[in-house]
Amino acid sequence: MKFDSIDVAKAAIKIALSSREEEKELINSFKEKEIITAGVDIGGDLISSIHKIIERSVVASRRSGITKECLVHDGAVAGATREAIVQVASKANGLNVGGKIGIARYGEHLSVCIFMSIGLLHLNEVVVGLGHRCVPVL
Repeated sequence: MKFDSIDVAKAAIKIALSSREEEKELINSFKEKEIITAGVDIGGDLISSIHKIIERSVVASRRSGITKECLVHDGAVAGATREAIVQVASKANGLNVGGKIGIARYGEHLSVCIFMSIGLLHLNEVVVGLGHRCVPVL
């Protein structure tokens, strides 16, 4: 089967929305389809954590085999993660967040999804951001 950017984005979203137990099953399920995925927990003050969020995405993508340790791959993951952060930042500016990053890749398609709960007392807002990049297959 061939998958396109929409399929890869759906995989990243599913990983970001999953619990840790569900994540393991999803990773194996996607692996059978040759879609490589990873999930990373995140939390804290969004603005002061941006560099850590990007770093965690890059490290998780390397460890899971989604990307190789090279400038082009690292830049693609960092760029897609930054794009996802930009999409959620306006709602989370200055507030504490908790959530998860889902990363997925198939061939040249790479997607990063950030799913967060934004805490303000007992009122929680939920946001999702998604970034996509094309990466060369090395």
